[in-house]
Amino acid sequence: MKNSATLALFAGALLVMLSACSRESAQEEAKTGGQTTYLTVKGSDTMVHLVSTWAEEYMKTHSGMEVSVTGGGSGTGIAALINGTTDICAASREMKESERARIAQGGSQAVETVVARDGIALVVNPHNPVEELTIEQLRKIYTGAYTQWSQVGGPAQDIIVLSRESSSGTYVFFQEHVLNKEDYAQTARLMPATSAIIQAVTTDRWAIGYVGIGYAVEAGERVKIVRVKADASSPAVTPSDATVKSGEYSIARPLYLYTKGAPTGAAKGFVDFCLSAEGQRIVRETGYVPIN
Repeated sequence: MKNSATLALFAGALLVMLSACSRESAQEEAKTGGQTTYLTVKGSDTMVHLVSTWAEEYMKTHSGMEVSVTGGGSGTGIAALINGTTDICAASREMKESERARIAQGGSQAVETVVARDGIALVVNPHNPVEELTIEQLRKIYTGAYTQWSQVGGPAQDIIVLSRESSSGTYVFFQEHVLNKEDYAQTARLMPATSAIIQAVTTDRWAIGYVGIGYAVEAGERVKIVRVKADASSPAVTPSDATVKSGEYSIARPLYLYTKGAPTGAAKGFVDFCLSAEGQRIVRETGYVPIN
């Protein structure tokens, strides 16, 4: 009898819980019309952390919204926008005219929205004694003209050059603005993601890589950020919110969200959030530079 009473009480409690859950579910469905709206954002690995944080905060205040964020590189995101497999493309470079033309062939127009700015930080292992490099020295390192750290004031050790893959917007930007559109050294190791560059620099004393400021700051003492000089007579500048905004730090670029046509519906709501005061606060807190 005692066991029967216990079971009865348990069953009653379970029914109350299920009833409460049912009421909550019904209330949620009433708010959203019982439907979930899905939004996909794909592209720049540089922007994955930022866009993911935007998505998490946006979904907290927009019930019934599911925002999916994936990386793969700016080129991958642009290709996905062209073929219709993503709603929004996140890109750390401008869309090429050939890419715009492909979207136009489908009857749409590529619309870009600048949502943040980013500085490209050069990182080395904390045990590497080199503290600063000029743009010219970086160009020679990444094109293979310099192969020893002793050529830039360091020890007689081989330079291990780390780069992103060619689908990365950061790869394209660095090639255009630092290498003067020259080819990367054949010995450069093409890494699949920014996190892979951070990990490689952390474990190899003589490696050098380029990453977004946010990733360099997040890595903390695992890496050392190299100060950059525009030329031999210029001051050495550390990438930061202030130096990127002022233009003192030269290896910086805008970050974009691209849509087919002006964003509407769920896409517009998300883009507007990214540009809002709350969205720009997230930009600063995640280590990027607000546009305002």
